[in-house]
Amino acid sequence: MTNRNRSIASKTKPSSACARPYKKVLGAVMNKSMMATLVAGILVCAPCIGLAEEGQAAKSTESPSFAHKLLFYIPNRALDILDIARCRVRVGPGLAVDVRATKAVSAFAGSYASVYAGLPGPRNRTLPKLPVGLESQSGIQASVVDATLSGGLGPDYGPAEIGVGVHALIVGVDVGIEPLEILDLLAGFFFIDLKKDDF
Repeated sequence: MTNRNRSIASKTKPSSACARPYKKVLGAVMNKSMMATLVAGILVCAPCIGLAEEGQAAKSTESPSFAHKLLFYIPNRALDILDIARCRVRVGPGLAVDVRATKAVSAFAGSYASVYAGLPGPRNRTLPKLPVGLESQSGIQASVVDATLSGGLGPDYGPAEIGVGVHALIVGVDVGIEPLEILDLLAGFFFIDLKKDDF
């Protein structure tokens, strides 16, 4: 290459020092473009996300299909039978007594912390209760006036449950029957879930 051609090439080719500002500007523009695209995407998709959440909430409140009820018919009836009676043996320190003939006509006094085993009683929810677990309660309760503490480990009686419980020093027993669960079982034979506790 002649000296003249080298001179022309050096004049037309930008130096690396001159190219750096262009790269910085280009990078800034690209970052702003990406940020603007991201924001626009969020704004466009936000209503869709809201509709999806509303649809999921609506779906959760819908009643199960007949096929679903048929599939879980036998497990639900078995759980309904177990919901009727409570017969727990408790082992742990304490001294307490309780009687109940519905929530409005019930009383408890004492304190205990124990491990229980046996029929747990009404579920009061969809998931079944385990036949063994921890149970504790302390304080005084009379009808709707409740000054007891259970730390989330209380016996969880049904609203119409009739029964009695006694805890003496290290051993206790708690028995009861929930009439509403009998009605729930009978209605369940006809695919009616009165207690809303079926799967």
